[in-house]
Amino acid sequence: MEQERANSRICSKQQKATCRSSTDATIPIEPLLRQISNNGFSLSQVEILTTVGAGTFGRVELVKRRGSSNSYYALKKMRILQVINLRQVSHVISERQILSSISSPFIVNLLWTTRDNIHLYLLMEYIPGGELFTHLRNEGRFDENRARFYAAEIVCAFTYLHAENIVYRDLKPENVLINVDGHIKLTDFGFAKRIRDRTWTLCGTPEYLSPEVILNSGHGKAVDWWSLGILIHEMLVGEVPFGGNHVFEVYENIVRGEVNFPFYLSVNATQIIRGLLKRDRTYRLGNMREGAADVKNHQWFSSINWDDVLEKRLIPPIIPYVMHPGDPANFEEYDPEEEIQPHEILNEADVQAQFGDFKFCSDRLFSTSP
Repeated sequence: MEQERANSRICSKQQKATCRSSTDATIPIEPLLRQISNNGFSLSQVEILTTVGAGTFGRVELVKRRGSSNSYYALKKMRILQVINLRQVSHVISERQILSSISSPFIVNLLWTTRDNIHLYLLMEYIPGGELFTHLRNEGRFDENRARFYAAEIVCAFTYLHAENIVYRDLKPENVLINVDGHIKLTDFGFAKRIRDRTWTLCGTPEYLSPEVILNSGHGKAVDWWSLGILIHEMLVGEVPFGGNHVFEVYENIVRGEVNFPFYLSVNATQIIRGLLKRDRTYRLGNMREGAADVKNHQWFSSINWDDVLEKRLIPPIIPYVMHPGDPANFEEYDPEEEIQPHEILNEADVQAQFGDFKFCSDRLFSTSP
């Protein structure tokens, strides 16, 4: 089922490869980049250590600031030609705009962006504890206390985003990172969007899509609460509630909406999952008159002090094993990147027309400088 799910993702993620690229050596930055500067910072000031993520048109590299012993970042780089060919231009621009305008303890911080004629670059804080997906896969499933901790922090992230009229649209264990202190950070805002009411784009991971997305009836913030129900089920049971041998079978099961619960789940756990997985979004927890308060006040969260959650005063169920701030051990291993081909070097005027200068610089970048 895990492999089937991986193969069916709309925005797929490469699976574990045989060797980590250049674990013990640095990968030289292309000479083309050494002249790119934004607010006094350039990519020549970092060295790429290894790859910690890879997807359809981009990679995430662990980088270290030159001359510093503990300044590590995650550098997301996307090949512009692939972004254009896959019609992801608006999503990438939206990701940069949204991440550059928000601040939450449960969302990864964007520090700096730029581009050349080949790649778009987003420099973000590095979260060394790895993906929730990895921890869940290793343990099979979580007990309710542990699942409740992660769900509560995600509720706070969604409450913040929705107050900013942002719908996330890509919750899944792979996009929930565990920081060195054990608290979560949402990452990958490629499908996030500011909305006034509804939008109609089909995007996300098939098993996490809501019925209204599949049926193309227009969707809004309610899709995030649906995905939280899927995630809680996956954390507690070890698998998503709506599976299938192929994507269309998954869609059929989601629209049908029949969920079977194992005997070991508490009544409150099954009730909150059912409430979040209401096919009719007007009756879905989080999307009714009281909004997120209905989720927070559910009996499954009765032991949670929400002020403590927001202030990160809850004791995390696990502290990931991290040897140093730049430890990549909690991430999967990836094959080396394919070489850049001549046709991927695009005309500057064409890139400028679609992406502008793609520049952003956060004050946080300099607060973390050596």
